[in-house]
Parts: sequence; C-alpha cells; structure tokens
Amino acid sequence: MAKPVSIEVWNPNGKYRVISTKAMPGTRWIRLLTDQDCRVEICTSKKTILSVEDIQALIGEKCDGVIGQLTEDWGEALFSALARAGGKAFSNMAVGYNNVDVNAANKYGVAVGNTPGVLTETTAELAASLSLAASRRIVEADEFMRAGLYDGWLPHLFVGNLLKGQTVGVIGAGRIGSAYARMMIEGFKMNLIYYDLYQATRLEKFVTAYGEFLKANGEQPVTWKRAGSMEEVLREGDVISLHPILDKTTYHLINKDRLSIMKKEAILINCSRGPVVDEVALVEHLKENPMFRVGLDVFEDEPYMKPGLADMKNAIVVPHIASASKWTREGMATLAALNVLGKIKGYPFWSNPNNVEPFLNENSPPPAACPSIVNAKNLGLTASKL
Repeated sequence: MAKPVSIEVWNPNGKYRVISTKAMPGTRWIRLLTDQDCRVEICTSKKTILSVEDIQALIGEKCDGVIGQLTEDWGEALFSALARAGGKAFSNMAVGYNNVDVNAANKYGVAVGNTPGVLTETTAELAASLSLAASRRIVEADEFMRAGLYDGWLPHLFVGNLLKGQTVGVIGAGRIGSAYARMMIEGFKMNLIYYDLYQATRLEKFVTAYGEFLKANGEQPVTWKRAGSMEEVLREGDVISLHPILDKTTYHLINKDRLSIMKKEAILINCSRGPVVDEVALVEHLKENPMFRVGLDVFEDEPYMKPGLADMKNAIVVPHIASASKWTREGMATLAALNVLGKIKGYPFWSNPNNVEPFLNENSPPPAACPSIVNAKNLGLTASKL
C-alpha cells in the first residue's frame, strides 16, 4: 500500500467527502462543493501522475466521490475501492475517458462523468496556432534567434508556406474539427476539403456563405468539398488537421502508407488523440521529407515521445495543452465537480452535455443536474427535464 498522500482540506466538517486527485484551476468548483456540505480534499503531492495505490490511499474508508485526471488508470481496482468506501461518483476533468474502464464502473454502480462542450474553441485555436507556427517555421526561427545565429536578413532564411488560397483538410468534422475549419477559412481564406462519416451541413453552409461574401467584395471565393475517403483529403490538403475519435478503426489512422500519399510540403496537425498517428512512421517520414512539417499536442505513448521525434526541426511538439486556456480549464473543473455533486445529491443527468453554458454562468446557480454522465443509461439514471 502506498504511503499516505498529502492533501489540502476545504470545509473539514462537511457531510460528503469529495477527493480531487489534483489541484484544479479556479476556486468556483471548490465553492460549489462546499456550499452543498461537501468536505473537499485536494491532493498536493508533487507527483505528476498518481499511481493506483496513491489514489486508493486517498479514497480511504469513506469517500462519496472523486474528481480525477486522464493520466490515471481508472479500472477495477479503483472503482472497487471507491464502491467499498461508499462512493457513487467519479468524473474525469477531461472530455475523453480512454483511461476509464466504464464496464468496471458499471459493475460497481459508479457514475462516470466527463467535461464536453467547454473545449471546442480553445482546442481549435491551438490546432490553428500549430498550423500557423508550422507553416511559417516560427519555432525554428525562435530557436535560431535565441542561439545568437542571426547576423542579418537573407532571402532564403526560414522560408515557409503561405496559407491564403491553399487547401485545409479536416479529418473528423465534428464540433472541434468544424471550429478549426472556420478559423482557417475565415482567417486565411483557405479552401476546405473534409472527410467525415456524417455530412457537416452547418460547416458547408458557412463556407458557401463566406465564399459569396468574398465574391461580392471582389475577392476570390473560398470553396468546400466533402471527400469520399480520407486518402482524398491526404492527397489534396496543404494543411491537414486530425479530429477523429480514438477507437479500433482510428488507431494508427496516419501510418507509413498514408503519409506517403501526402504532399511533400504538407503540414499535419494532431490535437485529437496520440495513437491516431503511428509516431515511428512519422519520424521516418520527417527525416526523409525535410519540408514536411507537423504540429503535435498529443503523443502515442504520452508523456513520452518516440525516439527521434524531439530531434526533428520540422516537428513542433507541445505538452497536451489544447484545452489550456484559463476559461476552459476553470470550466472543466466546474463541470467535473458538478458531475460528482449531482450524483451525490441524486440529481438527474443533463440531456444535452454539449450545452454547458447554464453550468458555467457565474451569475446564477447551476442547474440541479449532472452536466455529463457517460454511463447514465447503463446505470438507469433519469434525464433532466430542465
């Protein structure tokens, strides 16, 4: 058994004991819990990733709910420990829950929450930022400048790619993929090609309307095209951003063969899930194609990178910060806390987990509902009529 883990306690005499395995941004989430008679214990351990044994020690003999992180292994061991302690609620502070064994949670009657609806724009913004940084070689130029190597302007110094008039490819045109597409189209007047199993009607209408606006003002209109295959997007796109879910069908979606059909000077962006890209194949492709560039926020074996990736000048790598805007991270903390609180209080689950504004409005009390419970139907929970 792990040694006792250090904690910070809020409202020590609260009736319900809620654990947060990490300190989270903002204080509203703490206040929402303590106002409802919760004792909140926040782990203050310096360890970046807590072990199963660490979290079991935090849960202890009595625990009503836990707010956890996507780096933690929430499976049989933790859900059984939480159930033994009387807990009925767990929430990831994340939209994804690949770290959670939902079947184990169902077995022990534990509700599993996540935090969708609050990450769309901020994730799309990072994908757009990586696209611009890669196209104009900003990170390479920054390192060059800091190293004291700049001794005057040169015609060929860090020549990159112009985005205007080029084609942006989107694989997965859901909320984040569509938000990213709009940013690139409206910001840089790029044309769109996208692939998705479902037609992105709103996105298509947006591009059509924007194209008509440009034409009416004497500019070249932008266009859109729904591809019949991912390969079509990879062949035609100048900048390609990945926004699929991660499952068996999307594991290593980008592999050696698919990289080989992309343009030699293409830019590949991944802010979705690390295993969508075969990182070993990507490193080899970057070595063989020095003008091919990539921007990555997620990695196949996070927090580690495959050998050679860190050495590639044509790769921009950032540490999973797509949701790292102040508003978004504080919103995620609030939603995670309300998922746990709602289950403790016996509230129904919110019927539209992507409509989170009512929970984030600080000028009014949040609805009496759990914002997002992924296994609500499995547990037979009631949907909110609000």
